[in-house]
Amino acid sequence: MLLSGIFPPITTPFNPDGEVYYKKLEANVERYSRTPVAGIVVLGSTGEAILLSDQERRDVLKTALAAAAPNKVMIAGTGIESARETLRLTEYAAELGYDAAMVRTPHYYKKQMLPANLLAFYRTVADRSALPIIIYNFPQATGYDIPAEVAIELAGHPNIAAIKESSGNLDKVKTMVEGTRHVRRQATVTETFEAVTPRMLKAAAAESEKQSRELVNVESLTDSAKSTAELVERRTPSPVHADNATKPSSSAVAVVGKLKTRQKEVGFQVMVGAAHQLESSLGLGAVGAILAFACPAPGACYEIYAAFKDGDSALAREKQERVRVAAQRVVSELGVPGVKYSMDLNGYYGGPSRLPFLPLTGEQKAEIEKLMAEIRS
Repeated sequence: MLLSGIFPPITTPFNPDGEVYYKKLEANVERYSRTPVAGIVVLGSTGEAILLSDQERRDVLKTALAAAAPNKVMIAGTGIESARETLRLTEYAAELGYDAAMVRTPHYYKKQMLPANLLAFYRTVADRSALPIIIYNFPQATGYDIPAEVAIELAGHPNIAAIKESSGNLDKVKTMVEGTRHVRRQATVTETFEAVTPRMLKAAAAESEKQSRELVNVESLTDSAKSTAELVERRTPSPVHADNATKPSSSAVAVVGKLKTRQKEVGFQVMVGAAHQLESSLGLGAVGAILAFACPAPGACYEIYAAFKDGDSALAREKQERVRVAAQRVVSELGVPGVKYSMDLNGYYGGPSRLPFLPLTGEQKAEIEKLMAEIRS
């Protein structure tokens, strides 16, 4: 699976009574779907997943996926301390139709989280998961930093597609990129090399089959002299299924409904989580990023990525400098409440956070307003 591009790890909206505000969740996802982000991460750290009940996590996953555009890669945060519960939530995400699962490092029993423990945990999850796994390392929150050597060893597992490295350690990003260059896999992409997932192929096949049925119905009304069987035989193409795509004359391209796809070689994909270091991380070989700052400013984050991909390093650095201070202050220092208030300023619904988070002070809000004044998205 191709995971390049920008992914906002969306927040979980709450109403003033502290209940999940599902209508606002739908509205936020629908708006993100109209931006150039590659996909959406649900139940990441910014989504306050650890503060939700089991049922709330399931309801949030279901609501967000239903509201998302079909061409966005959907990633479910399913990491829980035990492999058993992680697999349980991952299985539910797979049943809903998510494209990948992001699994944070277990960390509560830190002294026992030796390389052997992490290798066994991730291999067990990856072996039994119906979804590709993204390792999620966020030592600022967990207090545990997965060693680069462990990530490199896990990269060889066929169902571990990527890592989200949120430590902010650029040397570590470089080490993991260089240490996993030997991993080579095939990913399905569009003609313009955007991600295609099994869910997207299934939707394209279903749409093609629906259009075929509609064609039969219309022609049966306008050509009553012929039997339905004759019309079907003469007019209707065979249904196209996601696992049996029709192929045109070029073997490099497969067609599913209106979706034309090809194969692209990808390696183990290193993604990062620090928006203030995005340009530098891409320069070291990161393929994309899951950025909390993309929650209030998806366009501003995407502009950095797009400029870098276009080979305009000067513009990429300029776009990076534009958000550097705001991203570091809002996300790294003020955290989820800061991200949510920034969203309120930019037309998304941020709203309150759950305890133990406290509301921002008037002074903090004024600071964010100043930082975000020129960052509209």
